[in-house]
Amino acid sequence: MYDGAFPSKLQRAVGELVVSFKRRGEATVLDTLRQAGCLKARFPRPVTAGWADATMLNTSGGVASGDRLSTVFSVGPGARATMSAQAAERFYRAPADGLPSFVRTQINVAPGAAAEWLPQESILFDNCALDRQLAIDLAPDAWFLGVEALVFGRLAMGETVTQAWLRDGLRVRRDGQWLLHDTIRMDGDVEAILRRTAAGKGARAMATVLHVAENAEAMIEPVRDALLDFTGEAGVSAWNGMLVARILAPDSALLRLGVAAAVSVIRAPRPLPRVWLC
Repeated sequence: MYDGAFPSKLQRAVGELVVSFKRRGEATVLDTLRQAGCLKARFPRPVTAGWADATMLNTSGGVASGDRLSTVFSVGPGARATMSAQAAERFYRAPADGLPSFVRTQINVAPGAAAEWLPQESILFDNCALDRQLAIDLAPDAWFLGVEALVFGRLAMGETVTQAWLRDGLRVRRDGQWLLHDTIRMDGDVEAILRRTAAGKGARAMATVLHVAENAEAMIEPVRDALLDFTGEAGVSAWNGMLVARILAPDSALLRLGVAAAVSVIRAPRPLPRVWLC
């Protein structure tokens, strides 16, 4: 029983995950695994020869104010690996005087290696506060495919996000040189921001698909063709060995259809991660 004395600060979740892969013959195998706190990794049976798969889990059940999560994902020379997530991540309401949740991800891809960063959607709750940074370091001839998706409340659950504090950064370097620095900053009336044509055009779900490879620019027309029947909003650009697709939708279900269409073309003929189909 409690004696009436409660801690002045709530306990926060802390998670650290370090996963690296290396090449052994024709196979890609696990090289390093460190998991601490609420972040874990599981390794399903490989679906495609030569590729390894890892699935992230957050055992805390969601991310709250003041939580700190850190992930390092590395793929060694000649190896090929995919990192996905068991489920969509949820970012809950933060108190008015609370800290944001801090999420840091570092991805390293060595010469001749291929890496995929394919988490499921990040679902934002009303009055959430999130500071998230994704940093990607690529060798000159590395191959990379990544997805980051944000959902502002679940339409099917009647959720809306009217207020939020969001700092969501994406930084990409190739051979030590900056290739892309992209940041989403929202503070206050998120609903009004998303209604702006240049911001969200009324969408409640958005995603960025990033592909970096020697032939990335050649994929622009196949990706555009894959999105022709998409009923949301989508645009695809390619330059300097990089392809970027921006996708907007009124809800997460339609957003996933658009993301899956773009990703499937880039990673063909390999199927989507099995956790995406659950």
